[in-house]
Amino acid sequence: MSDPVPAPAGGPTRVGLSTSSVYPESAARGFERAAALGYDAVEVMVALDRITQDPTALRQLSEHHGVPVCSVHAPCLLLTQAVWGAEPWAKLQRSADMAHELGAEVVVVHPPFRWQKDYARGFVDGIAALEESTGIRFAVENMYPWKATSKRGVEVYQPGWDPSAEPYANTTIDLSHASIAGSDVVAMAERLGPRLRHVHLTDGSGSTKDEHLVPGRGTTGADRFLRHLGASGFAGDVVVEINTRRSGSEEAREADLAESLAFAREHLAG
Repeated sequence: MSDPVPAPAGGPTRVGLSTSSVYPESAARGFERAAALGYDAVEVMVALDRITQDPTALRQLSEHHGVPVCSVHAPCLLLTQAVWGAEPWAKLQRSADMAHELGAEVVVVHPPFRWQKDYARGFVDGIAALEESTGIRFAVENMYPWKATSKRGVEVYQPGWDPSAEPYANTTIDLSHASIAGSDVVAMAERLGPRLRHVHLTDGSGSTKDEHLVPGRGTTGADRFLRHLGASGFAGDVVVEINTRRSGSEEAREADLAESLAFAREHLAG
């Protein structure tokens, strides 16, 4: 068992752990690991794991381990398109309801796929209306062009993959996604200013794959980005969202999670 990473005294930015970071382990294991390692909070990725769809079970886990839920990631991945039905606005409303039940202030959401034409057409205004009606911040996440079939990339998100190009009140920067798109994450953060409400801390090597590396092991400049957040008065949460499926063992997975937390705290403080 890795030793917990101490939080800096008076540090304003919470560092959370996404339940997706322990996949294929369960969300219950995610709460357990977050508590053991000293994370400040948990982000629940609503997925095929039934626990992630059950606010009562999640609240019990949060209370049992003494770790609050800081955010809910709506089920908008290709793998979770069938979770909570097929109607996207109903899924976002249900995500907001869950956030309220768990005491979270943020729902993370991806922009629509371009084939979701009706959803995409009203997305920007619909997100603003949901924020007003629910009181929850819907932080729209940066995505990337799909490059599997084209060196230039294929635009599969509407109205677009870069949230800084739209008037969203709240946004998320994911460093792995930025790596695929070739985006400078500090420049994106500067464009967003106070509209940057949430961060998925990870890394990438510039590959066309969504790698979700341990921060510091890629080329996005995650350390520089965190120092920028610390110096700019960032008021949101930083959530570690890494891929530990290939860590090799439980001990290696735990070491990757501990390394990510230590990296975040070191550079936010710097």
